[in-house]
Amino acid sequence: MKPLDPRLLRLSRTARGFVLAAAGTGLVRTVATIAIAWGIAAAVTLGVDAVGHGSLPPTFVQALALLAVAVLVRAAAAWATDDLAARAAARVKSELRATVLARAADRGPEWLAGRSSAGFATTLGPGLDALDAYFGRYLPQLALTAVATPVLLVAIGFGDLTSGIIVLCALPVIPVFMILIGLATQSLQRRQADALARLGGGFTEAVEGLATLKVFGRARRQVGRISTLTDEYRRGTIAVLRLSFVSGFALELAASLSVALVAVSIGIRLVDGSLGLGAAMFVLVLAPEAFAPIRQVGADFHAAQDGVEASAAVLDVLDDETAAATTTVVEPASTALELDGLLVRRPDAVIGPVDLRAPAGAIVVLAGPSGSGKSSLIAAIRGVLPHEGTVVLPGSGPAADRVTWADQRPRLVRGTVAENVALSATPDDADVRTALRDAGLGVEPGLPVGAAGAGLSGGQAQRVAVARALYRARRVRTPLVLLDEPTSALDPDAEAHVIAAIRALAAAGAVVVVASHRPAVVAVGDLRVDVRTGGGVAVSASVSGERGAAA
Repeated sequence: MKPLDPRLLRLSRTARGFVLAAAGTGLVRTVATIAIAWGIAAAVTLGVDAVGHGSLPPTFVQALALLAVAVLVRAAAAWATDDLAARAAARVKSELRATVLARAADRGPEWLAGRSSAGFATTLGPGLDALDAYFGRYLPQLALTAVATPVLLVAIGFGDLTSGIIVLCALPVIPVFMILIGLATQSLQRRQADALARLGGGFTEAVEGLATLKVFGRARRQVGRISTLTDEYRRGTIAVLRLSFVSGFALELAASLSVALVAVSIGIRLVDGSLGLGAAMFVLVLAPEAFAPIRQVGADFHAAQDGVEASAAVLDVLDDETAAATTTVVEPASTALELDGLLVRRPDAVIGPVDLRAPAGAIVVLAGPSGSGKSSLIAAIRGVLPHEGTVVLPGSGPAADRVTWADQRPRLVRGTVAENVALSATPDDADVRTALRDAGLGVEPGLPVGAAGAGLSGGQAQRVAVARALYRARRVRTPLVLLDEPTSALDPDAEAHVIAAIRALAAAGAVVVVASHRPAVVAVGDLRVDVRTGGGVAVSASVSGERGAAA
């Protein structure tokens, strides 16, 4: 297991800056430690000499002043390290979460479908929170060890070469212990990280399906399942703590024996007069400090491993180059939606090919039974699903700025109706009310909405999603609007409002693609794409208009 994953430094500028800052504050602490040792040695030596002379020399006050300043500098450097660590942990977690979410959005729903949403949320949530210990304790100590150990070793060698050689020979003992302990704990730490992922995933899945479980009277059965996962995680945590304490004792014992060797050597040479008192005190103060950083790295190794495992899981996600390779064309600009041999391969069927040209103002209806592949075609047009053939989007500029999309699932979040419509904390009230009215939903924009649309009926949530599409299409003026089953949960009156809104979007010059099996929606299309079960596709001009032509 690597003490510092280079991928973390490559993907996070904050992590790189923190390592350099921690090394800088570590150097300051090391210099202050040497000054403290020098001040203590000088003060003791001058005090002993003063016993024979009967008075303290003026340099005694200077030694005490040096000691006081050095203590203050070391304390300030330690505080700066802790402050930088807290800030860096927060920023790195934010950077990693934003990067992972952006990468997931780029790869699309096909990539996310192969992963557990609960496990994904657990990794990005409480999993990455474990980086607090990694940045707060382990990484600063690792930087301090890299800087302080060689500097202190050189300082001890200048004070007493024999003691320096003893410390140099004894230092490798602690890394050997650390490697052996790390090999013994690596699998244990990985199992503990997996147990946390299972616990978080199981709890999240139970909460997500709680309504269904209660309907079928199986909610209480989940108590035993969650209890089993919790007990497994508890036993794993106790095992990690037990091993952490034992390994900490081993490291303390190795460091204590090493310092004892230095102390015995100094004592013998003090007795025979081959070593002065000042040099002896200087080396005795620095010897424990030479072992302290590397010893503390070993002690903090266990506390940081949860963060290491979580960051490794996130970095593995970012390194996964499995992406939705598409052939959606952004340039040159076009005024029409053009599909040339669009073919989507699914495990159960091959959908397509689709050839059509829909000019500005056309309404294209994807008709067919549920599960036939209408949503897959919409995803391919959006460019988030791997496909064959070519898709030319209407308009110009980045593809994301050309498209408005409403999924068949509303995907509402906690907030107000207006915030869900505008997807913004500062929605335009007039435009929100217009979108809600055109979607046939007579609710106040300030009405609170719970997570996953709690507080709204299924039909109301669907109309909020339609209003969201209307709001974006009008404000951004996207030339392409994609609606996936916008009326599947609506009654005829509400459906009539949505159909009128679809016609208004087309009349404003947008190409509207609607996936639906509802007869009233199918009848409004200018082009009809019949998607049959098994993947067969037939494109025809609707009786309602002749603005589109099938290729």
